[in-house]
Amino acid sequence: MIRALIVDDERLARDVLRVRVQDEPDLELVGEAVDGPDAVEKIVDLEPELVFLDIQMPEMDGFEVLERVADRHLPAVVFVSAHDRFAVRAFDANALDYLLKPFSLERFRETVRRARLELARGEERDDPARIAALLDDVRAARGDAAAARPPLSRFVVKVLDRFLLLPAREVDWIESAGNYARIYARGRDFLVRETMKDLAARLDPDQFTRIHRTAIVNIDRVREVRPEEGGDFEVVLESGASVRMSRTYRDALLPR
Repeated sequence: MIRALIVDDERLARDVLRVRVQDEPDLELVGEAVDGPDAVEKIVDLEPELVFLDIQMPEMDGFEVLERVADRHLPAVVFVSAHDRFAVRAFDANALDYLLKPFSLERFRETVRRARLELARGEERDDPARIAALLDDVRAARGDAAAARPPLSRFVVKVLDRFLLLPAREVDWIESAGNYARIYARGRDFLVRETMKDLAARLDPDQFTRIHRTAIVNIDRVREVRPEEGGDFEVVLESGASVRMSRTYRDALLPR
């Protein structure tokens, strides 16, 4: 049996997870926690092998919970959240999987299948070197000031009920969509919960540049720049897509 713990500050979310866990014949629900401090206490006391861990909680988020318990008991972790913007940080923190609320029964079962495979390997999760490496990753994922975060190297994008890890170098361009951003890559587009301001700050400036308040392009994917009337420009990408560059941003691609 796999000993499982549920951590979520929302009662309804705990109810859903409880039903899912109890329906799996080889999962044993050993407890539930309602916030970060409660989660730390129960992980240490109950020593579950698998934890379904909410990210946004009062007092202490899921990343900090993992940091607090890593040197005492290190379970396999599935992060759970209603926001896909945490997905990259979750995988950076070596999460086994990431469930986006609301998730389907099929998606939950896929997560449990991964947990079975991971735990069946029998790796020593409490190995000091493993813990040290994980803590470095978690602190970086939390944006800890003591741990410098490298430029964003990949996106986690949702495709139906699964997540795809998309390398940043494969992105052609990014378009603003309100509080979201639409990423164009591999001949299709993906919607992520990120603002253009945040993306502009996190992407590698040697690879990406903003050419309009609503557009960021991968410099390596730019084929040519065509002047237009009024002082703006048309940026043509290798994919054949055309993106408008305002004269305000002309220095991003064109020399003076």
